[in-house]
Parts: sequence; C-alpha cells; structure tokens
Amino acid sequence: MTETMKPAPASVSIKGLNKSYGKLQVLKGIDIEVEPGEVVCLIGPSGSGKSTLLRCVNLLEEPQGGTITVGHTEVTDPDVDINAVRTRMGMVFQQFNLFGHLSVLDNCTIAQVKVLGRSKATAEQVAREQLAKVGLAGKENSLPSQLSGGQQQRVAIARALSMNPELMLFDEPTSALDPEMVGDVLGIMRELADEGMTMLVVTHEMAFARDVADRVVFMADGVVVEEGPAEQVIGNPQHERTKTFLARVLDPTHVAQAQQDAAEGASAKS
Repeated sequence: MTETMKPAPASVSIKGLNKSYGKLQVLKGIDIEVEPGEVVCLIGPSGSGKSTLLRCVNLLEEPQGGTITVGHTEVTDPDVDINAVRTRMGMVFQQFNLFGHLSVLDNCTIAQVKVLGRSKATAEQVAREQLAKVGLAGKENSLPSQLSGGQQQRVAIARALSMNPELMLFDEPTSALDPEMVGDVLGIMRELADEGMTMLVVTHEMAFARDVADRVVFMADGVVVEEGPAEQVIGNPQHERTKTFLARVLDPTHVAQAQQDAAEGASAKS
C-alpha cells in the first residue's frame, strides 16, 4: 500500500460510555455501533451530549467509563497511543479551526509532514488533490481570512481527508455558515458517504440526515432515546421526545427563524 492509498473504512463500537464534568453527567451509558462505511447522524437538542460523544471518540475528552473501539483498536485503553489513534480519524468542527496565519495549502500539509512523516512534495500533491475535490483548486495560496465561511469549512474537510482517515467525525459542520453556503458543504459530505467513508455526524440538518444517513440516533439528556434507519426515526418516530424534537425542528416557521438567526450571527462576526 502506498502512503497515500485509501485505508479501509473503520467500524466504531461504543459501549457503556460515561462522561461527567464535575457533578454533571453528560453521557450516561451510551451504546452505539457503526459498521464500516456506515453514515450515522446524531440528532437531538442542544446539551444532549452529541458533541461530547464525538470528542470522546477522538480522545479530545476523556470518558470516565465504558469503551470505544475503532477498527481493532480500543481507543479508551489507558496504554493506547493517542496520537496514532488520531491520525486514523478526521474531525471537522463548527468553527473550522484553521491556522489563520498559514495559507490554505500549508493548513492541509502541516499535519501530513509532522505527523505522518510525508515529504513536503507528497504532502502538497495530496493537499492539492483534496482541495480540488472540495472545489477549491486555485485557492492554495489564500489565507483563511480571505475565504468565505463555506470555503473555510471545505478547507477543513480537505485537511482532514489529506490524512487518509478511516473515520470522519463531523461536529455540526454547517451551524456557523450562512444558509446559502450550507449546500456546498453538505454536498461534499454526500460524496464522502457515496464513496463509503465511515462517518459520525452531529447535525441539525434533518434533510441531510434523512437522505444520506444509514441510521439516525436521537439523543437527549445524555442518553440514546431512539435509533434506527433514518427514514424511520425522522419519518415515523416512536418515542414522544423524538416526536416533540422533530416537530419543532421540522416546523417551517422554526426553520426560517433558525436560518435568519444563523445569517445574523454570521453577519455580526464578519
């Protein structure tokens, strides 16, 4: 296998996961299984533990109990090499987390060189390929501040893909974007799903979850309330909490207000 060849997509097994901040327990015995190449969307109200769950998978947060296994590696094993584990996962955050003083190309090569040990030439070749894949060919020399929010998020995706991950973690990747920029980012995620990438996605984009996810997990108050095929959970939820949540987020008035709030928030930051 060459150093840039795609690895096989990983499975994810989360069993009995617990996480607390002081006396506040935010994850309460979570069990989730993700098959290789499967797309699982985590939905639920703010504060339900979705983002914390993703951060535990990538060991950005340390759980207090339970196990997480990615492929054949138990990442919660105290003796695990955390850096080696993280090289196998790509994570895309709400706020892009790009290096503002580095060019787009350098943002996509620095980890390849420093973590994977690739040559600068190889890293740049891989980065250019991934940037072209997300529609940003020609932007290699730009700084993040010269790009729109949607373009910055696409750089973040290209950066993650440049590491040849077995698993992609997306933490509300469109929540900080203007509404008209959301479609481009979701389109790239659809392409990754079609290519067979294993993906765990925290999202409020119900249309994306319904159309792209193999399964949807509804979380509330740190527990899994309901899970199943996307069409079943979103189209015919069984639990009252799921029904209440979906009635709110799918209500056209609420969606319009949420889009307006997002646009106003993005304008305030610009």
